[in-house]
Order: sequence, then structure tokens, then C-alpha cells
Amino acid sequence: MTRAALLAFSLLLVLASPSRAVGLEDRLAEILDDAERLQPLHTVVVAHEGETVAAQGYRGRSPDRPTNIKSASKSVVSALVGIAIDKGVLEGPDQAIAPLLASDLPDNGDPRLADITVGHLLSMQAGLGRTSGANYGRWVSSRNWVRAALAMPFDDEPGGAMLYSTGSTHLLSAILTRQTGRSTLELARDWLGGQDGFSIAGWDRDPQGIYLGGNQMAMTPRSLLAFGEIYRTGGHARDGTRLLSEEWIEQSFQPRTASRFTGDGYGYGWFTRRIAGADVYYGWGYGGQMVYVVPELELTVAMTSDENAPAGRSGHRGDLHALLGEIIQAVR
Repeated sequence: MTRAALLAFSLLLVLASPSRAVGLEDRLAEILDDAERLQPLHTVVVAHEGETVAAQGYRGRSPDRPTNIKSASKSVVSALVGIAIDKGVLEGPDQAIAPLLASDLPDNGDPRLADITVGHLLSMQAGLGRTSGANYGRWVSSRNWVRAALAMPFDDEPGGAMLYSTGSTHLLSAILTRQTGRSTLELARDWLGGQDGFSIAGWDRDPQGIYLGGNQMAMTPRSLLAFGEIYRTGGHARDGTRLLSEEWIEQSFQPRTASRFTGDGYGYGWFTRRIAGADVYYGWGYGGQMVYVVPELELTVAMTSDENAPAGRSGHRGDLHALLGEIIQAVR
């Protein structure tokens, strides 16, 4: 093919391809400008094929400023559990938790405590009464959060329905701390710190000094995006170093139960649903703190919102899913 013919062919490709003609960054800029109408929305950061292609803050917020990611931190705890299994610190999802937390089991406790596994805690199927929602304040006011979570009455059998409970992921934080002799924050900085851009700016602890598994974690939106990229790449850091096994990611994304509130599937710390024709895996924190991973499009998106406004009842969570749908269409 002559040079002239090659140039003509390239021009035809540009004219035939909307993504080339308009430009992904331009399309995303238009979408994110329009997203300012969503009053609770604070920031959006988008990465495609490993590169950040859009980042925007609203009403004075910045993607570089730490924010409370709320229950999106449950996905981080799940990653730490996966790495602990890979390292032989834990046996696997089927390992019983009672021997690992023996010193905090209630006297004359329900015998079903012996049936709860690491996997049950990850998928919110422990069967124990919820420590989230209406019970959250009473739980965090207790003197010992681990003991209080284990003393909750059973509302279902272990392995039964999904009972969303921050106490479950806090038990995982306690297990990691006791099995390694290191704080969960130290483990996160060590085991996930190889990912460029990942950092935890702050994290609350319980009265015994155990970092709260699944809530009250401060992270910048860019850091949340960097965390999501680990899952999008199949467990690799940006420099190619393996941080998390591909097998664990597959297990985490596999739906094991479903939310009674949304119907979305839930694996090990990750929700899943179809959005704009794509399989989407997401971590979700109260108010609309989101990390979305769309492997088939090599797409990762982080969104943060007002942490004091309920995203579910207000419809804001649905607005964020719709915004992701627009981003997916732009990438396509």
C-alpha cells in the first residue's frame, strides 16, 4: 500500500469511528460536566486501559483530597483476606472462625458459631444479627466490638440469606490482626502498597485498637481508583507486580447471595449487576462512595458523594449507576 493510500485508509477509519472522531476524553468531559446536576456527587475519576482519562470534582471537592469511603472499604478488607490466604496465613474461605476468635466467644454461646466460616463473613452470610443499620450505633458504643458482634442472636443459619453487617467484616479485621500480629492498616500498606497511587489516609479503630473492618476509612478518590485497578488487571500493580491472585478475584466476583434491597448479586466484598449491557462489579459505601470495575471494557471508575446522605432511599445510588452507564457507552 502506498503512503497516500495508507493515509486515505487511516482517514476513513477516523471518520467511521465515533471514538476516534470525537475523542474519549472529550466525551467524558461532557458527561462529567453534566453530572454536576447530581447534588450529592463530590468526585468522579475514570481510568481506561490503565490510564486516567477523566477526573472531576464538584462544589469545591477534589479527587486528590481524602474522604470517608464508608463501606467501600469492605472490598479492601476482602482483598487483605485473599492475600492472607495466598500467603498461608489463613487456610481458605471454608476455615471456621471460632478457633481464630476463641477468646471472644460468648459463654454458653449458640453452637452455630462453630459453623461460621471466613467465607460466610465475606459474603454476609454468617447468620448473626446485623450490626449495621439500626443496630450500628449500639454496636460501636459497646466496649468490645468483636465480642458484641459474636454475641448477636442468629437471624438465619450460617450460609443462609445475606444479612449486611459491618460486624462481619470487623471480625475479619480482628482475625487478620491476631493471625499476623500486625494491624490491618499495616497489612494494607504493606500488601497493597505496591500499587502506585494506593494509600489509606486514616482509619478508625475499636476500643481494643483493631481497625474497623468495613467502615470509616479515609482514602482519596484517586487511591480508590488505584485499588479498583488491582482487580481490573487481574491482581497486578501498575508495574506488573502481582499483589492478588487471579483466583481470588474470580471468587470475589462470583455471586454467592443477593441483596434483599437491590437484588444485586454479592460475592466476597463485591456487588455485581449489569449496567449498559456490561457486567459490572462494584464496592459501595453509604452515601454513594463507589468503586466500579468493568473488566470487559478495561474500565475502572471511582465516585464519591456526600457521606451523610443515604444513597439508596434517595435514588442517588441509581443516579450513580446511570452515570456509569453513560461512561460505559462513551468508552464503547
